[in-house]
Amino acid sequence: MALRALLYRRPTEPQAIEVVSEGAFYLVRLRRHRQARRYTLRIQAATREVVLTMPPRGSLKEAKAFANKHSGWIAARLGRLAEAVPFRDGIEVPLRGIAHRIAHRPLTRGTVWSETDDRGNRLICVAGERPHLERRVGDFLRREAKRELEVACRKYAARLNVALKRVCVRDQTSRWGSCSTTGVLSFSWRLILAPPFVLDYLAAHEVAHLVEMNHSPRFWRLVGRMCPAIERAKVWLDVHGTDLHRYGEQDAGAQLQRGRPRPISDEADL
Repeated sequence: MALRALLYRRPTEPQAIEVVSEGAFYLVRLRRHRQARRYTLRIQAATREVVLTMPPRGSLKEAKAFANKHSGWIAARLGRLAEAVPFRDGIEVPLRGIAHRIAHRPLTRGTVWSETDDRGNRLICVAGERPHLERRVGDFLRREAKRELEVACRKYAARLNVALKRVCVRDQTSRWGSCSTTGVLSFSWRLILAPPFVLDYLAAHEVAHLVEMNHSPRFWRLVGRMCPAIERAKVWLDVHGTDLHRYGEQDAGAQLQRGRPRPISDEADL
């Protein structure tokens, strides 16, 4: 084993610790990072996860003391975050930027569809048994996101005359979209909750990476030529983007993703 690995090797550490503030318990995930020089706390707004980063030589005792010292800070920041909105009968969720009410139709055959009722109310109708409602709404939104993103991406790929291998949708909290060197584009399914010009911008953004795998001035000029609403979409995401993560459940493993260019977390070196 390398000398450095021996030096920083620790006995088995817990993945998380608990802190208490005014009688309420908060779970804090521990993360040891080789480049950290101090203890830091981060609250990931999309998942409401509290992360304490430790330096390589830091101790569990010091980490616990640090977290407990700032338990009030944790409670205050979490208290400012909007509450999660599950997919349930009667709940309103945005679809393409427009509020839709979830309407359970247990006696109707089918799966999930959108419609407008006699009074002009926009609905997401869900057939079947109630225990399957949340999953069915989530699947419906993912299908809609994938369909619209594929159309938009192929449109821009044809305009740039570039090869597009595949379009994927996930529940990624670290970024709205990404582009691999092999031509695979990945997006957050939650873009279907946003107005269409936001989804369209992200499609243009990632397809442009098939030409320019960077964020150079040339890249931004390319995106701007394809998507006139670029600034409008960026402002919308800055203001409302975090709110999209309130809806439904997080996919397993989504909380472990990081690295979004525009952080959606509250972080402090305390």
